[in-house]
Amino acid sequence: MANDKPKDRWDKAGVILQPVGGLLTALAVAALGFFGSQYLERRQAVETNIRLYSELMSKREEAESALRKDMFKSIIDSFLSPKSEGLEEKVLNLELLAYNFHESLNLKPLFAHMRKQIASSPNQDKQEYMDRLDKVAREITRKQMLVLEGAGKKFDRTIDFETLGQNPGGYLLESASLTVDKIQRDFKIFVLEANPEKKEIKVRLEIRTPTETSDGGDTKAVEFWIGFFDFPMIDHTRLSQDQRCAIALTAFGASSADITMVYFPGSYASLKEKPYFQEVIQNLLKTNALMEEKRGK
Repeated sequence: MANDKPKDRWDKAGVILQPVGGLLTALAVAALGFFGSQYLERRQAVETNIRLYSELMSKREEAESALRKDMFKSIIDSFLSPKSEGLEEKVLNLELLAYNFHESLNLKPLFAHMRKQIASSPNQDKQEYMDRLDKVAREITRKQMLVLEGAGKKFDRTIDFETLGQNPGGYLLESASLTVDKIQRDFKIFVLEANPEKKEIKVRLEIRTPTETSDGGDTKAVEFWIGFFDFPMIDHTRLSQDQRCAIALTAFGASSADITMVYFPGSYASLKEKPYFQEVIQNLLKTNALMEEKRGK
């Protein structure tokens, strides 16, 4: 036809590229479907593995809880049973109870009761049983202190019995200032008495929390005995803003004794410890304030 224009190179390119474009589109859709399917399959596999892992962990925790419950009941029944058992069985049961439940139970009364029974026993091996009691108590204290030191701060002090004898009213150990979660507190430990027979030390602990007001800060003082059977996760002093501090006896010799003072968050206290409602609200407000501060940055 006379009116038909001759096709230029763009028209020719369009004729060639049109089917190529359709092919590329089809390939893109196929690739998207393939890779999308692969991604969904991997995500589904991950979710399935997570669900299976959660179910396995849940069943494992249930089994462990049931085992611990049966073990606890069996051990406690052995102490409450009216039938008489030998020192070997009683000390062994106390060791099992201490190693498995030291984070949730206050075992000091049971340790003290066993020590009294061993001391009044005519058994020739009673010193061996006394040593076993002290050993398990020191081991539990060591385990708990490792956890608390990792979350808080500590300092060690040595009590000299000769110096204590020269100061009947007691004497002051070297003071220390510790900071946990941006809260600084000053600690003073006064050594008042020592009981070599029970391997216990009587102290007065003064905790001062500096404030910005002119009164110099808030001071709290407590007085108590510490021995190998006082475990820091259980036997501690409650402080403001859901914090705790504890003194642990780590060694008791003929001329001196070693103690460790630890200052730590309340969340690392024993399982039986519960924060007050006001402390929970304060922690929530603090968390929200930190989140808002991060968003602002």
